[in-house]
Amino acid sequence: MTASSNIHIGTSGWSYKHWKEIFYPAKMKPTAYIAHYARHFSVSELNGSFYKLPKQETIAKWIAMVPDDFLFCPKMSRFLSHMKKLHDPEEPLQRFFSVFSPFEKHLGPVLVQLPDNVRFNEAVVRPFYEILHSDYAQYRFAMEVRDDSWFTDESIALMRQFKIILVTAQSAIYPYHETITAKDIFFRFHGPESLYSSSYSDETLREYALKFIDWVKQGHIVWAFFNNDVHGHALRNGAKLKELVSELS
Repeated sequence: MTASSNIHIGTSGWSYKHWKEIFYPAKMKPTAYIAHYARHFSVSELNGSFYKLPKQETIAKWIAMVPDDFLFCPKMSRFLSHMKKLHDPEEPLQRFFSVFSPFEKHLGPVLVQLPDNVRFNEAVVRPFYEILHSDYAQYRFAMEVRDDSWFTDESIALMRQFKIILVTAQSAIYPYHETITAKDIFFRFHGPESLYSSSYSDETLREYALKFIDWVKQGHIVWAFFNNDVHGHALRNGAKLKELVSELS
């Protein structure tokens, strides 16, 4: 098994209308996009679940259109992350997993993205982690946070205690913090300059490829998603990172 088999590279979703003629053939129907995408990448974030939970029948159709080893990393509903701000998480978690639990073997880590106005508060966060640990231990969870208070020793120790993945978010505006808190490592690339609409240089991607390969050699599993979808940068950067990982492994 090569290092690259434990480095999962994709984009933050696949259903972008502006990828037509950049990536998807002009006459291709949107329902066929996932099958086309899966010929190039073996994993994708599922951003739509942040806004509205999909129907189980829809997820089943997606799974039927991709290879058996294709993985989805669904994003937690914004009702829990942005509206409830992790308070009283029981019902939102039950609702989310009532949709996704039948497809457990097709899931990578579940992404929980918090807004920048949510600071670390152990009184709220510890009970949330405890529920994840006790009721959803079969899943992995990746936390993308946007306030520096989450990078304190107290917060990092709590993540390590409950094996929560701290997402490293690369962008021009969000705080960047590269700390390993679990076996899985999760990176999101939002664009190095203008958010969602700037491209990474081959030199930068090479540095990350070498870093990811080294972490896999240490026993980690790496997930890397490009969210710079404007102009198709995510597709090109993701493909280049895959190429570099394969070449350098």
